[in-house]
Amino acid sequence: MSDKKKTEEFYKRLHSQLEEDTQWPSPYLYKFIVPASNEKIAEIERIFDNTGATIQTRDSSKGNYTSVSIKVTMASPEAVIEKYQEVSKVEGVISL
Repeated sequence: MSDKKKTEEFYKRLHSQLEEDTQWPSPYLYKFIVPASNEKIAEIERIFDNTGATIQTRDSSKGNYTSVSIKVTMASPEAVIEKYQEVSKVEGVISL
C-alpha cells in the first residue's frame, strides 16, 4: 500500500473516531515531536496563530528534539484534520 493511501486511511479513521467520540466544537490536544529547531517550532506555532491555542514545548533530555503540545478548541473533525495536514508539511515533524 502506498504512503498516500495509508495517510488517507489514517485520516478517514481519525475522522470517524472524532465524529463518534466528541461533541463539536471541542478542545483538542495536538502533540508533535520536532527536531530541536526554533524555525520548525515557529512554523508550527504560525499554523495555530489566531486560534487561541495554548502551546507548550519541552526539550528532550539530550536536546535533539522538542515536544510541542497544543491545546485548542476546534470546530469539527475536519478542522482537526486540516491542522494535522498543514503541520505535516513541516519537514521532520512527527505527529503523535
